[in-house]
Amino acid sequence: MNLAKQHLDIGLFSTRRDEQLAFWQQTVGLPYDHMGKLGGGMQQHRHHMNGSILKMNHSRDALPDAPPSGIIGLEIARDGLAEPRALVDPDGNKVTLVPRGEHGVEGIAILLKVNDPAEHDRFWTHAMQFERAGDGRYRCGDSLIVIAERGRVERSTEWRGPGYRYMTVQVWDCLHEYAGILARGGTSGGEPRVLGDTVRFAFVCDPDGNHIEISQRASLTGGKL
Repeated sequence: MNLAKQHLDIGLFSTRRDEQLAFWQQTVGLPYDHMGKLGGGMQQHRHHMNGSILKMNHSRDALPDAPPSGIIGLEIARDGLAEPRALVDPDGNKVTLVPRGEHGVEGIAILLKVNDPAEHDRFWTHAMQFERAGDGRYRCGDSLIVIAERGRVERSTEWRGPGYRYMTVQVWDCLHEYAGILARGGTSGGEPRVLGDTVRFAFVCDPDGNHIEISQRASLTGGKL
């Protein structure tokens, strides 16, 4: 996979804008980038996170009653820490600040609960072409996907639900990478489309239905979409 950025991004949805912004900016200490309008009463509040972006998507209206995704936690590397610091955001999403380099976390690690670790191993190494970085650990640039727990994950086609819902891979060519992932056994979570002159994006799904955004962002690629 030809990455346009060596960091994964992660997105969550919430109806508690002010509480979430205070938590991520003041408690976690993430610098605020900007707000973008997604339409349909949705605003995306973007925060910097070791080169990755935390996307706090605020919904004006109630979110669909979707089952939890398989994304069960986030680890963020932080200089100067002597030991991990476990936190919980206003909606109950788990995030841990960890000493930089602990267990290989240099940027962020996205923690998954999965139904079948073997299926995930094939998906992340073959379909997504991520590097295997240990048992149940997969590296994309300086970010990690970590199989943290095995248990029942209910597959859902609804990705705009409460909590952590998706991750984003920034690439040079969305159409090429999307087609390649499908050819290598991945499944579609949303066909490619263009948002103004900002981004071309599509979604694929991992074996448990977690959505992965394949994004070609003009500000990173420096070209037309």
